[in-house]
Amino acid sequence: MALKSTVFKAQLQLADLDRNHFGDYTLTLAQHPSETNERLMVRLLAFALYASEDLRFGNGLSSVEDAALWEIDPAGVIRLWIEVGLPDEARLRKASGRAERLVLIVYGSRAGLWWKQNADALQRYRNLTVIQLGSDDGEQLARLAERNMKLAWTIQEGTVYLDGAEIRPQRLLG
Repeated sequence: MALKSTVFKAQLQLADLDRNHFGDYTLTLAQHPSETNERLMVRLLAFALYASEDLRFGNGLSSVEDAALWEIDPAGVIRLWIEVGLPDEARLRKASGRAERLVLIVYGSRAGLWWKQNADALQRYRNLTVIQLGSDDGEQLARLAERNMKLAWTIQEGTVYLDGAEIRPQRLLG
C-alpha cells in the first residue's frame, strides 16, 4: 500500500516591500512521503518570494512533469517555473525550454558543492535565476513547519523576516 501525502495548511500574511506586493494567502501544501519538512518550507518560502495570484504549487515529487511551483497563464503559457533542491541539469534544461522564466532555489549542506559542479553548465540558460539559501536557513524554516500554520513574513532588501528568523537568499545567477 502506497503512503499518502501529509496535508499542511498555511495562512500566509505577506508584505514584500521589495516588489510592493502585499497579500493574505490561504495555502494547502501536500507533503510527499519522501519530502522533508525542510523542503516543504523551502517551497513555502519560494511562494513568498514570487507570490502572485496565479502562482500555484505543482505536484512536485509526485510528477516529474511538474514544477515545485509555477505560474501558468489562461492560454497555458508557463510564465514562471520554480524548482527547489539540487536537480539534475537535464531537468533544468527541460524546464528552461518550457517556461518563460525559471527559478531554482538550492539549499542544504551540499548546495555549495552542487553549484560548483553545475555552475558552468547552467550559465547557458538565459531565463534561469539561481538562489542559494544559507546552510542553516532551511533548518530554521523546517522548525516552523506545523500542520496548521499562521505565518507573517516581510521581505525587505532581499531579506525575509519571519517569526524570529531572518533568511538571506543569495543570488548566484540571473
